[in-house]
Amino acid sequence: MISVGQTAPDFTLPREDGANLTLSALRPDKVVLYFYPKDDTPGCTLEAQDFNARLAEFTAAGATVVGISKDSVKSHDKFCKKFGLSIILASDETGRTCEDYGVWLEKSMYGKTSLGIQRTTVLIDGVGKVAQVWNKVTVKGHADEVLAAVKAL
Repeated sequence: MISVGQTAPDFTLPREDGANLTLSALRPDKVVLYFYPKDDTPGCTLEAQDFNARLAEFTAAGATVVGISKDSVKSHDKFCKKFGLSIILASDETGRTCEDYGVWLEKSMYGKTSLGIQRTTVLIDGVGKVAQVWNKVTVKGHADEVLAAVKAL
């Protein structure tokens, strides 16, 4: 699991528009990385919409918002178009970045265990250090909480 104070693992992933996104290239912006399980599911849609609705505020506070899941670029593109999302969605189909950040874990639902992405948000400061981590995120009100932390950083 990733922890506060460590250097955020760098990555280059394809994003919803097909371009590549490299974490270190976003400096000196702060970065909000939110890991989510699946495009176009109820909780993930609400989370994306909440971050998207506050995108101008995140940008004004010097932060870039990036959602990461194992969905394909095509799936991300469709998801963005369907819901009018302007946030960046990066595709980690191999799962390497999810593993590097410690969010690919065994989960239990309805008595069955499986591997999946634990909904997690990581706030990275302008020099690439982890400033805050939210594990097992509850979607409602989360974007507001993250925005407050970005403004306080």
